[in-house]
Amino acid sequence: MTRLEQQIEFIVEIDKLKEITRQTYVSAGDRKENDAEHAWHFAMMAVLLSEYANEEIDVLKVVKMALLHDLVEIDAGDTYLYDEEGAKTKAAREEKAADRLFHMLPEDQGQEFYALWREFEDKQTPEARFAASLDRLQPILLNDATDGKAWEEHGITEEQVRKQNDHVKKGSKQIWEYLQQVFDKNIEKGKIQRS
Repeated sequence: MTRLEQQIEFIVEIDKLKEITRQTYVSAGDRKENDAEHAWHFAMMAVLLSEYANEEIDVLKVVKMALLHDLVEIDAGDTYLYDEEGAKTKAAREEKAADRLFHMLPEDQGQEFYALWREFEDKQTPEARFAASLDRLQPILLNDATDGKAWEEHGITEEQVRKQNDHVKKGSKQIWEYLQQVFDKNIEKGKIQRS
């Protein structure tokens, strides 16, 4: 296969991301979003909100992480943030998927994409910490916009939202402070259950 043919094959393969449904509703509340919509929204947030990163970041790198981070869910499926059973096998399923998907690309691009995906997962760089913050911010904003629809459906508690989103402050203290207000409002309204 030529380099271009490998790239085109990968482009067609990742269209499957549009078929992976998440637990978060779109802001209209009439349907759940898919992974491709989430990735696009996340990438836009990286451009718009980069000024709130705790550290200096390479915005393009964060955008790349946003676009790549959930590609593994084509094979691994979406694991809901509060699914404790699914979380037990998530890393292994996603690693296997990353190996298959990124090996479809020419070697240089496959290595770059894998390295970016791994960096995002490990959350050890300023870009990865900020990207991880935005990845959590996006569904919270949609939950808030839909009056807590998914939180209510799953019976999510205050303890769960604070614990599962605690790392947001490592990427952006300002976004973390904003989320506290969102959580408090939704706890007060009964959309997030008190712990």
